Amino acid sequence: MRLVVTSLGEGPPVVLLHGLLGAGQNFGAVQKALAADGFRVLALDLRNHGASPHADGMAYADMAADVAETLQAEGAWPAIIIGHSMGGKVAMALALTRPEGVTRLLVADIAPVHYPAPLFNAYIAAMRGLDLRPGLARREADAALVPAVPAAPLRAFLLQNLDFAQAPPAWRIGLEEIAAGMPEIAGWPDLPGSYDGPVLVLAGERSDYIRPQHTALFRRLFPAARHASIPAGHWLHAENPPAFLAVVRDFLAGQAGAAP
Repeated sequence: MRLVVTSLGEGPPVVLLHGLLGAGQNFGAVQKALAADGFRVLALDLRNHGASPHADGMAYADMAADVAETLQAEGAWPAIIIGHSMGGKVAMALALTRPEGVTRLLVADIAPVHYPAPLFNAYIAAMRGLDLRPGLARREADAALVPAVPAAPLRAFLLQNLDFAQAPPAWRIGLEEIAAGMPEIAGWPDLPGSYDGPVLVLAGERSDYIRPQHTALFRRLFPAARHASIPAGHWLHAENPPAFLAVVRDFLAGQAGAAP
């Protein structure tokens, strides 16, 4: 499917892929900064997220095919691909299945493995359980999520997906499709081959998503992979934007069209 894209700047294409229950807008500050550096930066809403179409199935091969179709239509193929969490898995699947479309790859705080997802399952259950009645106020929706989502910033992140302008409020995202696809989202497919281009695996130092035992798998699938970390948790681009941007800029250094 064709995905919704926000594009800024001119130059070599850089593609930003968000995580579960996020949207392309989550990379807003990063997108503006890289566009100012001399890149065309495309932030995509993955299927069932943001303003993109809804569809059954959240298989990574399918989501990678969505990205490939969209980038080809946008004239941004091949491209540098940056993906965080679920978006990082989509980015890895794209590099493995369509390597000709990926000039280099940055994977942010995720590994090509299966993860248990009890917290996200709880978040999704709480979102599905909201009483979306006419007149529902944001503060009421926020209060209803507190038992399952104690952290206020995370509740605000989740409620970005709820359109309060509708009567009654409605989820913009394909919440039912995402809920049904959680086994695929938490998992990782057995994809053949490897990607030999430049790869940076960037971890949050306070996150346990990337572990020492994942190194051998990264090496097998991405022989040129380098590893780095920054002081942050799992949402490293939101928790430490300056450090995240510095690492990204270093990884992109030397690309034609980039500012000196």
